[in-house]
Amino acid sequence: MILRAAAFLLFVSFVSGQSTIPPNPPSTPASPALPAAMLGFRDAAAQTKLDRQFLQVPSAALAGQELKILTAAPHIAGSKEDHATAQYVAQKFRDAGLETKIVPYRVMMNFPKKIQVTAFDANGRQLMSGPSPEHVTDDPFQDDKRIAAAFNAYSPSGDVTAEAVYANYGTPKDFAELAAKHIGVRGKIVIVRYGKNFRGVKVYLAQQHGAAGVIIYSDPADDGYFQGDIYPDGPYRPETGVQRGSIQYLFQYPGDPTTPGFASTPDLPADKRIPLADAANQPKIPSTPLSYGDAAPILQALGGPKSPHAWQGALPFTYHMGPGPVKVHMFLQQDYALHTIWDVIGKIPGAQYPNDPVLVGNHRDAWVFGAVDPNSGTASMLEAVHGIGTLLQSGWKPKRTLIFASWDGEEEGLLGSTEWAEGHAEMLAHAAAYFNVDVAVSGPTFDAQAVPSLKSFVVNIAKEVPSPLGGTVYDAWLANQQPSDAKSRSLDEHMDQGQHNSPLVEGIRMGDLGSGSDYTPFIQHLGVPSTDIGSTGPYGVYHSAFDDYTWFTKFADPTFAYLQQQARILGLEALHMADADLPPYDYAEYGAEVLGYLQTAQERATKSGMTSLNFAAAIAAAHRFQDAGQRALAAERGPAGPLAQENRILRNAEEDLLNPRGLPDRPWFKHTVYAPGEYTGYAAVVIPGVNEAIDAKDPARAADQLEALTHALDRAAATLNKMP
Repeated sequence: MILRAAAFLLFVSFVSGQSTIPPNPPSTPASPALPAAMLGFRDAAAQTKLDRQFLQVPSAALAGQELKILTAAPHIAGSKEDHATAQYVAQKFRDAGLETKIVPYRVMMNFPKKIQVTAFDANGRQLMSGPSPEHVTDDPFQDDKRIAAAFNAYSPSGDVTAEAVYANYGTPKDFAELAAKHIGVRGKIVIVRYGKNFRGVKVYLAQQHGAAGVIIYSDPADDGYFQGDIYPDGPYRPETGVQRGSIQYLFQYPGDPTTPGFASTPDLPADKRIPLADAANQPKIPSTPLSYGDAAPILQALGGPKSPHAWQGALPFTYHMGPGPVKVHMFLQQDYALHTIWDVIGKIPGAQYPNDPVLVGNHRDAWVFGAVDPNSGTASMLEAVHGIGTLLQSGWKPKRTLIFASWDGEEEGLLGSTEWAEGHAEMLAHAAAYFNVDVAVSGPTFDAQAVPSLKSFVVNIAKEVPSPLGGTVYDAWLANQQPSDAKSRSLDEHMDQGQHNSPLVEGIRMGDLGSGSDYTPFIQHLGVPSTDIGSTGPYGVYHSAFDDYTWFTKFADPTFAYLQQQARILGLEALHMADADLPPYDYAEYGAEVLGYLQTAQERATKSGMTSLNFAAAIAAAHRFQDAGQRALAAERGPAGPLAQENRILRNAEEDLLNPRGLPDRPWFKHTVYAPGEYTGYAAVVIPGVNEAIDAKDPARAADQLEALTHALDRAAATLNKMP
C-alpha cells in the first residue's frame, strides 16, 4: 500500500494544482435495445444482461478528469513525466482489480540537443532562422519549459548547407514530376509538405534520390487557415504550429531498431543488438519539421519553374520548384542512447481459456501534452477498465484472459507494443484478438478499421452503444458514410497505391489496417485478429504543443461524451471476445474481401502491361477460402459442438495467412493480406507482396507472391474445413 500511495503522490506532485478524481460521477444512461442473438454466443441472454451492467459504468466526467491529469505535463517517452503517467495508469488498473505490472524496456532513441535551420537568398541575406517557438495569443500550456524542441525521431545528426528544392508531398509521383522537368534533388535539401504519405516515406524517397536532407512543413492548405479558423479561435494549425514525428522506416520494421524480431529487455547483452548504422529501418539523411511560418520565406524565395497547380499550397504567393537560389543550412545535433520506457500491463485471468488472451491496448506517451493523441484513448481505456472492474466486483470472471496494455514509446516507432509482442510471441499465437485505440476522440465522427473477420463484430458492437448525437453509434456511423461518387474517386486513388475500397458491411465501409499505431506487431507480424477505433473531427494541432487539454475541451469533446462512447465501444469489444463461446469471426466476409483484392490487383496488372501474370490459382484459392468461411460461419451459428476444438480452428485460420518468409525485402511483415505500403507507410496495401510487385513491374516477383498467397489461402481454408 505504501508503494502504491507513493506512486500516486509522485504523479500528483508533477501535476501542479490538479484535484483528485471524484469516486463516481453520474453517467449518461445507455438506452439502445440489445440484440437477442450474438455471433459466437450459444445463448446471448447472460451476455445481454452483462452488457447492460457494463454500459452504465463508464463515466464522461471521470474520463474528463483522467484526461486532465494525464495531459497536465509534457510526457515524451522515456521522461520522468512519462514514468509518472505509467505509475498513474498502473494504479488505476490495480484499483479496478487487475493484476498489474510496469514492464520496462531499454530502447535506442534520440533526443534533440540542438535543432537549427537558417535560409539565405542568392545575395547571402538571411531569410529566416528557426525553428520559432510554438506560440499563440492565448494558451495556458504553451510556455511549459519541459516541452522538447520539435524534432524528428530517428533522424541522424547532420550539418548540411545546400540549395532547396520543393517536392510537394514527397510521393513517388512528385519525385517523378521533378525528374520529368529535369530538376535533380541529388545533394539538395528537399522541402516537402505533410500529407498523402507517412513522413518517413518522404525521407525514404528523398534518400533514394540522393537528397542531402529533408525539411517537412505543415501547409495551411492541409490543416491550417485554408481549412478554417486557426487555434485558439478554431481547431486548425496556427502559423507557429509544428508537426513532430518519427521518420523511422516503419514499413521495414517497427520497434527498437537494434533488436528486430526480439524484445529489447533491460538485461539484453550489448552484443545481441545490431549497430544502429546497420538497422534497415533507419534513415541515412537528416530531417526536421518546421511550421508554415518558418517554411514560408524559403518557399517564397525559390526560383525555377512554377509548380504544377496541384502543388500550390495556401501560402500567399506562387510556389516554385527550385532548385535555389535560396540556400538552407540545417544543423541537427541528436543525442542517441539507450533509454528506459515503461509498458503497463493489467491482467484478468480467464476461467475457461486462460491461455487464449484478449488484448486491449493504447499508447500513453505523447510528443508534448497529447490530449487527443493518445490520451483521449488512455482516458477511454481507463473508463473501459473501470466498467470491467465493476463487473469483477460483482463476481464475474471472463472465460478468456483479458489483458489491458498501456504502451510506451509508440510515437518514436511503436516501441513498447513491438518489444512486448516480440517477447510474448508464443503466447500471442493463441490470442483471440487485439483491440487498439489511439486517437480515440478528436471530434464526433466514429470510424473503425479491422481485419475482415471482425468487421461485422465491430458493427454489431456499435449497435449497442448510445451516441451523443442520439440513437446508436451505428446510426451515426451509417449517416456519415461517404456518398457513392466520393467512394468512386477514393477507389481510383487506392488502386494507384495497391489498395482497395472494401465492400459495405451492413451499410458501413470500414477501413483496413495499415500501420502507424500499435496493432501493427499483432496483426502484421504475429497474425492476431485486430481492430482500431476512433472518433474524428477537425484536428489541426496533431503532434504539436497545442494538442492539449484546452484545445480538447474547446474543439473536440467539451462534455467528454465521446470519451464515454469510446470507453463503451472498447469495453464491449473486450467483453464479447472474452466471453464468447466461440470467437465471433466472420471468415466468409474475409474471403469475399480477399477475392475483391485479387480482382482489383488483376486489373492493375493488366493496366501495367503485365498481361501474362496468371491470377487463376489465387482466385480459385480465394473462392475456397470464402466457401470454407461460409461453412465455418454456419457451424458457429449451429448446435453446440466441441468448443475447445472449434476455438482453436477458428483462431488458427488467421495465423495460416502468415508467410514465414515475410514480404520480399521486408521479412518482419509476415501477413500475406495486410501490410503498410513501402511508399505509403501508414495506409494499408492489401495483398502487399502481389501489389508491390505490380508497382515495381516485376512479373517474376508477382508470380512468386501470388503463389505464396495461394498457399496461405489454401492453408486457412483447410483449417476452417475442419470445423465439426
